[in-house]
Amino acid sequence: MAVELNQLAAYCNDFLEVEAVTDFCPQGLQVEGRSPVRSIVSGVTACQALLDEAVAAEADLVLVHHGYFWKGEDPRVVGMKGRRLRTLLRNDLSLLAYHLPLDRHPVVGNNAELMRVLEVEGAVPFGRLGGVAIGMGGQLATPTDPGVFLERVEGRLETRILHVAGPQERIQRVALCSGGAPDLVEEAAEAGYDCYLTGESNERSTHMAREMGIHFIAAGHHATERFGAAALGRHLAGEFGLQHRFVDIPNPA
Repeated sequence: MAVELNQLAAYCNDFLEVEAVTDFCPQGLQVEGRSPVRSIVSGVTACQALLDEAVAAEADLVLVHHGYFWKGEDPRVVGMKGRRLRTLLRNDLSLLAYHLPLDRHPVVGNNAELMRVLEVEGAVPFGRLGGVAIGMGGQLATPTDPGVFLERVEGRLETRILHVAGPQERIQRVALCSGGAPDLVEEAAEAGYDCYLTGESNERSTHMAREMGIHFIAAGHHATERFGAAALGRHLAGEFGLQHRFVDIPNPA
């Protein structure tokens, strides 16, 4: 089956509620290619390796979490950016990218998928940015030894974590926000969570976690954002009868 490119992009914009959040790059269709769309390759970041995989697979569209044209970046189409865009344009490939809207979506979002994978139940909004919640909070079915939960995170996200230990001997209430949101550890502690998980750490978040008494886990930006684009791709494949393949380009960061 197939769907017109503009119809697919409009559906995604509506489904992900892109108008609800102010972001750091344009959301949705960033590079227009051929239509109709029959095949999608999804991935975390529109890097050259992912584009090459899409070309080899003869896909019509690349669906990612991290696209192009970020605020503050050099706008010139030269060097690495030029090579990436030439790959898309020469192969008539479309690029569809969703950043914060894909993080926060309650069904296919990175955080919703993290909740599912880590068995954190009862999702509620958490972590406000630009007037909307971008993270989620919930609880484990039973109070869990921190070491057991850390092993779950590393095993299921296939990552190595940074852990700042809190005073709690058991973890039950967990807040999370995928990617780079270490400063939300303060909000998590103030809300009474036992543990806060995100992708990246910074110097001040370690001190905040220690002083506010909460377990803090930085599990990797890529590792915490591997699930949303894949989930959205599966959703679109089911909704429109498209072919879809998620390609994970390894990234330890």
